[in-house]
Amino acid sequence: MLSAALLAGCGSLNADKPATAPLAPAEAPKVAPPPPSAVSEEQTRIAAAYGGIYVKPDLTAFLNGIADRLASASERPDLRYKVVMLNSPLVNAFALPNGSLYVTRGLLAVANDSSELAAVIAHEMAHVSARHALQRADEERKAVLVSRIVSDVLQDSQGGAVALARGKLSLASFSRAQELEADRIGVQTIARAGFDPYGASRFLLSMGRQSELRSAALGQKPAQPGLDFMATHPSTPERVQLAVASARQIGAPGVGERGRDAYLDAINGMVYGDDPSQGFARGRRFLHPRLGFSFVAPDGFVFENGADALLGVASDGRALRMDAAKLSPGQTLEGYIKENWIDGAEPGPVETLDVNGMETVTLVAKGKEWTFRFAAIHYGSDVYRLIFATREITPQIDQGFRDSIMSFRRLSQEEIDAARPLKLDVVRIKPGDTEATFANRMALSDRAVDRFSVLNGLGPGEPLPPGSRVKVIDE
Repeated sequence: MLSAALLAGCGSLNADKPATAPLAPAEAPKVAPPPPSAVSEEQTRIAAAYGGIYVKPDLTAFLNGIADRLASASERPDLRYKVVMLNSPLVNAFALPNGSLYVTRGLLAVANDSSELAAVIAHEMAHVSARHALQRADEERKAVLVSRIVSDVLQDSQGGAVALARGKLSLASFSRAQELEADRIGVQTIARAGFDPYGASRFLLSMGRQSELRSAALGQKPAQPGLDFMATHPSTPERVQLAVASARQIGAPGVGERGRDAYLDAINGMVYGDDPSQGFARGRRFLHPRLGFSFVAPDGFVFENGADALLGVASDGRALRMDAAKLSPGQTLEGYIKENWIDGAEPGPVETLDVNGMETVTLVAKGKEWTFRFAAIHYGSDVYRLIFATREITPQIDQGFRDSIMSFRRLSQEEIDAARPLKLDVVRIKPGDTEATFANRMALSDRAVDRFSVLNGLGPGEPLPPGSRVKVIDE
């Protein structure tokens, strides 16, 4: 989605990575930076991929204040940075070589104090100051060049493929070392800026728990390091251990500023989860107030709203995708669906339906391992495509797919006006409050106790001191 030649470091903070001894920033190879036009194009692509820019002026000022404080304490105080918030529930942060730093709403919701946020920002600043994006681009060019020499000059296509594969493994190890280096530099930077150096390890722990909670909600098993390419990336426990070790070199726990109250004040009222302008889920129901429609997924589904499509998964392996398309001039809905079934699947007969007054066609297509039900709904000037997939289709499963298609409908103006995003509210703990107390008032009922504890960085059964403040999810 994003150019490796321009993005520095963490394309995803969940793709965690430790490795060999890092190079000092001064030893970084001199690689020509990308032209300003390329950086500007990348900034536009990033915003589009992550739901646009999230506007909350006080919070933006708070983030950039922390960035300025860190820059002054960094190994390159001559560099300046600009923090941009992205309107996405995904947990992510990354940087461009020009000093633009990006953090998502999802990441800000996971952090619990200023030192944790400072650790994230300092990590991304380290990628910029150490010129990791440019180094990575150079390594990628070398890997491709070697494979082309073997394939074209030596006329050995198989050898070229092997060379490219080896180059990719080397690149993965290279990126892994960069993440370790950025972690180390980040901990040192936040400590010099007066923040608690243990903020990095606390945030990494929360991020790991958030990832596990998300995997559980989607019915997926957490990735197992050592079984696939993730073996070349450090697992969260490894990064936590390294972050703690770096912090211990600075001092014992308790050193430095956490800034919890200032951080909670800054994020209070921030949108949580999907923004209604992009459509949002309430349980199995998905609503898109701006486009004016809703539908209900089959039993057991959890939604994942992306920039290009809405995805849904169930723990038994069923999946769905919804996106929009346009009919070509003179093209019928039946003609469209015949031309747009899943590649490699054998389509069955086309069935015409009336879905709440909207012309709809559907068919079943059987592939080698998957069976798909494909539906195209003519809504206004657009065609909304619903694709359901299952490894083994039964009458009961297919009926669930059909019921979901038939649930597609227009929203009333009252429903559109009433659509509100979820938000983070910061509330004070009263005597007698427990995790269950706050879980019961959360707007999300699924795994509410776990969500509350992960949202606030609380361990299982950790006491809630009266007078302290915590985050809850409200409508």
